[in-house]
Amino acid sequence: MACSGAAYEIMRWADAAKAENGVDLKIKLVDKAAMDRSGAVAQGLSAINTYIGDAQDPADYARMVSNDLMGITRDDLAYDVGRHVDESVHLFEEWGLPIWKTDEAGERHDGSVEMPKLKDGGKPVRSGKWQIMINGESYKWIVAEAAKKALGMDRIQERIFIVKLVNDKNDKNRIAGAVGFSVRDHKVVVYKAKAILLAAGGCVNLFRPRSVGEGQGRAWYPVWNAGSTYTMAAEAGAELTMMENRFVPARFKDGYGPVGAWFLLFKAQATNANGEVYMQKNKEMLNDYPPYGQAAVPASCLRNHLMLKEMKEGRGPIYMDTVTALAKLKETLSPREVKHLEAEAWEDFLDMCVGQCGIWVGENIEPEKKNSELMPTEPYLLGSHSGCCGIWTSGPEDVGAPTSEGQAGVPAHLPQGWNWGYRGMTTVKGLFTAGDGVGASGHKFSSGSHAEGRLAAKAMVKYCVDNKDMNVELDTDPAVLVEQIYKPVRNFLEFKDYTTAIDVNPNYITPKMLQFRLQKIMDEYVAGVATYYTTNDKMLAVAEEKLGMLKEDAEKMRAKDLHELLRAWENYHRILTAEAHMKHIQFREESRYPGFYYRMDKNFVDEQNWKCFVNSIYDKTTKTWTCFKRAHVDLVDKSKLFKPAAH
Repeated sequence: MACSGAAYEIMRWADAAKAENGVDLKIKLVDKAAMDRSGAVAQGLSAINTYIGDAQDPADYARMVSNDLMGITRDDLAYDVGRHVDESVHLFEEWGLPIWKTDEAGERHDGSVEMPKLKDGGKPVRSGKWQIMINGESYKWIVAEAAKKALGMDRIQERIFIVKLVNDKNDKNRIAGAVGFSVRDHKVVVYKAKAILLAAGGCVNLFRPRSVGEGQGRAWYPVWNAGSTYTMAAEAGAELTMMENRFVPARFKDGYGPVGAWFLLFKAQATNANGEVYMQKNKEMLNDYPPYGQAAVPASCLRNHLMLKEMKEGRGPIYMDTVTALAKLKETLSPREVKHLEAEAWEDFLDMCVGQCGIWVGENIEPEKKNSELMPTEPYLLGSHSGCCGIWTSGPEDVGAPTSEGQAGVPAHLPQGWNWGYRGMTTVKGLFTAGDGVGASGHKFSSGSHAEGRLAAKAMVKYCVDNKDMNVELDTDPAVLVEQIYKPVRNFLEFKDYTTAIDVNPNYITPKMLQFRLQKIMDEYVAGVATYYTTNDKMLAVAEEKLGMLKEDAEKMRAKDLHELLRAWENYHRILTAEAHMKHIQFREESRYPGFYYRMDKNFVDEQNWKCFVNSIYDKTTKTWTCFKRAHVDLVDKSKLFKPAAH
């Protein structure tokens, strides 16, 4: 979505740069897959989760983002998304995305009924304060089509997996290019570029998933998100932020089906095995985490925290009470509306998570007759959904963001404030990011990621115009880059005849087996499902040692074909992302996100010492991390979000 937004936006600014400054920009969009179905929106969506509308403003949005992420977010980035996101949603509708509306009588109509467009005053069907319902099975297809038309197919290359960024020979803190390989043909592609937008999603399959055996590969976020955004940025020298943050969504068990429509649209409640609504039963626990537990909508992690109490104390399984919810709706809706709503219960999954329908069918579940189990998933790292890990990014200059740093210890070569010239640029000159790449700014979702891509595209053109006489030079010879990329292939070809069983060989390890090892380490020592998301300093030290050995063994990965080469490079990216996550949890001496992870040796939120950003830089030469604090500043008054604390 971020790259599609950039593709749609960039040509108008590129054409202006040519007309006004004589700068003729060469532009290329490179996709690991195919644009029509790549990214987190690949299967479709049943709602757009960020639409401000006229009842709220960008400051309200920044407040919500901050509270849901336990108070530590960049208000400048969130506010900027809030004031631009609706325009992207209006574009989606213009391009043909069907959006649900309510009529004058308050009756809901899905997107098949012709009604006034949002920008002309049409009233969307809100499933929550920020969410609007859509017929979204072709959402990405529609957005990609507009991007392709705007950019032109001659500027798009698909099925190329970018695996390394290349710095400038004359300035190691500047980007000069990128290198990748085709997943269809035997070729490596080296790009030279003054400006690069790195937006390759979050990180999935870092932890051992709950789905194993025949369910292997089933996950909530898209499995091709392999941490490439975070690892390539880190290796290029970019500053990361909040990499300790993770998202553990509570979803329908085994199918990972979405719960948003059930909670927000159908007003269903989650219960323990005894039918007790645990959010009410355990609500006193929220007072342990002021002020985030006292908001009208408590932070996502705290809702998990209350659920985990029931599971740990033996009152599972947890259920979504679909039966009561649908029965209550029947009391107030017409038979036609009820029929439509029951269809929507299925369509919610068909739009975005077909596998969940398969589970309902396979387990004889009719949601109006039988409740469905909920389960918190394995952890995911992301920056655009209900998580905020990512890259430290330059924000807008007009919202009062600090231009100096209030914490000691920030490395001298890094910018001191929150903006340094170009919206969306990382601390590496010419390297931009958007979507899951932008740290400390969650809850953008699909529409906000698209808007962020558009903002980055405009800034990238300005950067290139401002540096029109600059020449970049790759700091690594292309022949060396080719050797690095094909190392797993060489490992295979050199040693494949050493044993008769191709997968059992003392000289190499298959990507699949290496991934199992990574997931086991993260699951057991870095707060995965095996330990109910708990860890401590001693467990993290074991993880650090084991990840060190895993990095050594990763040099011995094999690739017998292009698919395995893809898997090998995804693993390289996952391992460094895993290390960043572990290092940040180790550095932050508190449990900032109870319900997502617990440092049991520091099982509290420490507002006095740790209400700050934890940032890091990686040195690829010495293979070492440096973690440090950056000061947190509120640019938006947060007090109006919270109810008075109970006495």
